[in-house]
Amino acid sequence: MIPSPNARRRLTAAVVYPLIAGCAAVLLTLAAAPRDPQEARHEHRVGDHDFSDAERWSAHLDHAERSEWQRPESVVALMEVAAGMTAVDLGAGTGYFLPYLAAAVGRDGRVLALEPEPNLVDFMEERCEREGLVNVEPRRIPFDDPQLDAGSVDRILIVNTWHHIAARAAYSAKLLAALAPDGRVYVVDFVRESPIGPPPEERLEPHQVIRELEAGGLRSEQIEEDLPWQYVVVGRRP
Repeated sequence: MIPSPNARRRLTAAVVYPLIAGCAAVLLTLAAAPRDPQEARHEHRVGDHDFSDAERWSAHLDHAERSEWQRPESVVALMEVAAGMTAVDLGAGTGYFLPYLAAAVGRDGRVLALEPEPNLVDFMEERCEREGLVNVEPRRIPFDDPQLDAGSVDRILIVNTWHHIAARAAYSAKLLAALAPDGRVYVVDFVRESPIGPPPEERLEPHQVIRELEAGGLRSEQIEEDLPWQYVVVGRRP
């Protein structure tokens, strides 16, 4: 029997998200090594995944049907990015958001694609050359530090990743230090009721994200959005 379009979309989401979440987990956590593929979705240590075939990861992370629930244009619109700004994609993976951020900042702006995994950084460099993203700079970073200069960036985007970061209050303080006046941090993650995403007990409620950003010194709140399965929290310079 051929599944309906809605059934196919649900199946695609169920297959795609574990790979998205698995990538994010490797990038920004040092959790215990997984014992089986199900655990591998959210429990990773450096080296648990082989990212040598970044094209294979891109086939999942950049899957066309992801846009149905990720809605990247809407996310970037919420960020109120202006031409000439410097925007950061933290835990950029294969660069899913880069074309949207690059268009928003314009040729006079800059996008920093921050990523700890070297093979994915290489992939993003090739992607930028292939797609003509001349205002994007992929950078490799350590797991516990975005390595951004003080007061150097206007917008920081963190998608499907925040719940994997260790010592989030301390990390928030580093993000605050990197923000220019009127700079903002946007955290996008899954609501508890979402049919895709990490196990419910591993999901962060918006109020917890707000508390963690505020612990680092950011003035934070949940904002309205039109995402079907996610929420958005923004942190601003006080």
